[in-house]
Amino acid sequence: MASLTRAFVVQDGEGQIIPGPAGGPTTVKARTETTNGSFTMLEVTIGPKQGPPAHIHRREDEMWYLLDGRFRFVADDKLFEAAPGSFVFVPRGTAHCFQNLEDRPSRILVMFTPSGMERFFEEHALLPPGPVDPGRYRDIAERSWMEVAGPPLAESHPL
Repeated sequence: MASLTRAFVVQDGEGQIIPGPAGGPTTVKARTETTNGSFTMLEVTIGPKQGPPAHIHRREDEMWYLLDGRFRFVADDKLFEAAPGSFVFVPRGTAHCFQNLEDRPSRILVMFTPSGMERFFEEHALLPPGPVDPGRYRDIAERSWMEVAGPPLAESHPL
């Protein structure tokens, strides 16, 4: 039986570029349609001291590979830091969030398995620039099987 998935390469600087939810652009590198539903990968620029609110993915495991900058993460109430070249894994059903510790934008690869979370990023990118109403963020999250579980790390654990 032949696989519906085909090999592909997305070069540096290629991919669908959309406004990101945390202070910089997001580039979709792999998505549901290109991986036959198995995997999503995004290159995300996170603004200085920024990060998402605490949240839980009901369907997907989430992983990060830090390209540059230092980040801190909370998963199941455990706080830890990661430097460039670090890999972080959080299984589905785990409350988590992260924060860029730098005074400049930093880049991470964000991966999900199975695929599908690119929908959250694409819908979030359609919002007008500026602060996002928490209710609208929560609605977009819920449509992507994600539950907002608390404030961003900057609020729950100030530096």
